Amino acid sequence: MREFLKKEHWQKTFIIIYSGQALSLVGSAAVQFAIIWWLTVQTESAITLALASIVSCLPNMLIGPFAGVWIDRCNRRTVMIAADGLIALSSVILGIAFLSGNSPSVWFMYLILFIRGLGNTFHTPAMQAAIPLFVPVEILTKAGGWGNLVVSVSTMAGPALGAVLMSIFPMAAVMLVDIIGAAFAILCLLTISIPDIPRSAVNVHIIEDIKNGIIDMKNNKPLMAVFFPIIFATILYMPLGALFPLLVRQHYMGWAWHNAVVEFFFSGGLLLSSFAIGVWGGAKKRFLMISSAIITLGVSAAVGGLLPPEGFWGFVICCFIMGASGTFFNVPLMAYIQETVAPERMGKVFSVLTAAMALASPIGLIIAGPFSEWIGVDRCFAWSGALMGVIGIVCFFSTRPYDTRSD
Repeated sequence: MREFLKKEHWQKTFIIIYSGQALSLVGSAAVQFAIIWWLTVQTESAITLALASIVSCLPNMLIGPFAGVWIDRCNRRTVMIAADGLIALSSVILGIAFLSGNSPSVWFMYLILFIRGLGNTFHTPAMQAAIPLFVPVEILTKAGGWGNLVVSVSTMAGPALGAVLMSIFPMAAVMLVDIIGAAFAILCLLTISIPDIPRSAVNVHIIEDIKNGIIDMKNNKPLMAVFFPIIFATILYMPLGALFPLLVRQHYMGWAWHNAVVEFFFSGGLLLSSFAIGVWGGAKKRFLMISSAIITLGVSAAVGGLLPPEGFWGFVICCFIMGASGTFFNVPLMAYIQETVAPERMGKVFSVLTAAMALASPIGLIIAGPFSEWIGVDRCFAWSGALMGVIGIVCFFSTRPYDTRSD
C-alpha cells in the first residue's frame, strides 16, 4: 500500500496546498476573533463564551466518526473544497445579517459558529489524512512541523488583522477576508490532484466502517496509552482557550488590542516551535515530547492564572509558552498516526480521535463556565493548569514503555 503512496515532486503539491490554506486560515482566524470578541463585549459572560465553544464542537461530537467514513470513501481534495466553501458561506450569511442594520442575536451567532464547526469537522481530518498520500513517510514529522508553521503564521496574523479591521470597518466588512481567503484556497486545491485510496469491491455498511476505525485504534496499544491522557487534558485545556478573552478583559482589564496581543504571542509560540520541528524533525521519543508538552502547557496556564492584574505582559509570555508546547504535543501525535495507520482507514481514525476530543471539550466547558464565574476566571486557569501538569506526568509513565521500545 505504501508503494501506491510514493509521489515525486511532493514539495510542489505541499506548497500549493498550504499556500491556499495560509490565506484561508488568516481570514478564518480574523472572523473567528471578531465573533468571539463581539460576544465578549456584548455579554461579558463566561457561560456565553463556554456555550460558543460547545456549539463550535457540536458538529464534531455528533457526526465526527461519520465524517471520517466519508473522507475515506471520497476524494480528500473534494472534501476539503466543500468544507472551505461551507465555512465561507457562514461568513456570507453573517455579513448579510450585519448589513441588515440589526445586531444579530447571540443564538444567531451560535448558528454561525455551528456551521463553521461543521466545515472544520470535515476539513481538518481530510487535510491530515491527505498529507501521507504525497509526502514520503520518513519525513512526515518534518512536514508536520512545516505545516504547523504555516498554520501558526496564519493564526498569528488573523487575530491581529481582525482587531485592526474591527477598529476601522463594520463587522460586515470583516467577513470579506474569510470569503476571499476561502476562494483562494479552493483555487489552489483545483490546481493539484490527490489520489483516491483503493477500496475493496465489497460495500461495507457505514456503521461497520466506523467500527473498523475504532478497532484500528484499540489495536494500536501506544495510541491507546496516550489517548486517555489526551482526552483528560482536552477537558481541562479547552475551557481555557474559550475563556482567554474574558481573562484578558476581567482580570487584566484589557481591550480588543490586548486580546489580539495574547493571540499573536500564542501563535508566535506555535510558529517558533513549528519551525524548530520542521528543521530538527523532533525527538525520537515522541511520547516523551507529548508528555512534556502537556506538563509545560499546564504549568504556563497555572502561572498565567496566578499573576496579578498588573502582570499582563507576564501572561503574554505564558501564552507564548502555551503556544510553543502545543506543537510538541500535536505534531508527533499526528505523525505517529500517519505512519502506523493504514491509509484507507486513516480518515476514520483521525475523525474518531477528533470526535472524542470534541466530546471532551463541552464536558470541560460545562464545568468551567459556572466554575469560573463562581471562583473567578483567574483561579479557574490556575487550578486547570495544575491538574494538567499532573495528567502530563501520568501520560509520561503510561507511554514510557513504548518510547523505550523505539530506541
